[in-house]
Amino acid sequence: MNSSQLSLSIFGGTGFISKQKCILSGREVRDPLSDNIVYFISTTHNYHVFDDLKKDINTNLIVLMEVLDTIKEKNNIVVNFISSWFVYGETSLPAHENDCCQPKGFYSITKHAAEELLISFCKTYGIKYRILRLSNVYGRGDNGISKKKNALQYLISEMKKNNPISLYHGGDFYRDYMHIDDICRAIDLCVESGPFNEIINIGTGKKVKFRDVIEIAKKELNSDSKITTINPPQFHKVIQVKDFYMDVSKLEKLGFNPRINIEEGIKDICHH
Repeated sequence: MNSSQLSLSIFGGTGFISKQKCILSGREVRDPLSDNIVYFISTTHNYHVFDDLKKDINTNLIVLMEVLDTIKEKNNIVVNFISSWFVYGETSLPAHENDCCQPKGFYSITKHAAEELLISFCKTYGIKYRILRLSNVYGRGDNGISKKKNALQYLISEMKKNNPISLYHGGDFYRDYMHIDDICRAIDLCVESGPFNEIINIGTGKKVKFRDVIEIAKKELNSDSKITTINPPQFHKVIQVKDFYMDVSKLEKLGFNPRINIEEGIKDICHH
């Protein structure tokens, strides 16, 4: 059975990933309309500490509790919770689902707290869950790119204008980038046939050097942008890990293989 044939209740249908799935449920919804929940509601970066100390708590924890409160007596419910690689913090690489998480920053900490609260709630009420931790997502359709969120595509947009760009550590760090189309296919597969009551990493399992990705884009754009090296600001050191990529053995056991490699995905963004 394809997950597109399932009756899904999507919470947070206005974001980048959920838009790709053509789902339009709003963030104001609390009571699910079906027994299969895909939960996207979340903040997207660690910088709200500077403008609203409660935003990550209210969005990532309080709203989730309001939704869970409506399903306490519905033990036939399945909650598919969309999480992030940010919950790992400093950990051994590649990051495995069983690794101890040491998240840094309000976004990261509240996302991990949401995972733990969900697990405890589901065990208490006999409800099934899946936690899907996404790697770095990129691709067409993200209208919220900035220095704070999706820095890769922000820098590509600057190179399109031939503006100078600066890279932390000169781009000498690693990430696990997965194209939005592959992310959505992986979520569909997990919702359809992933094991219950487990955490599943969704990524490529391959580390790519950030500078190499930037060079691919610069060459494809024939950009005149000057690339310089800068040291990360102190706050970035507080909230961010330098290198990251995932162990994706669980996802591979479900039969998943990415279709879009980083070169193809970056070239598509460059010409979009």
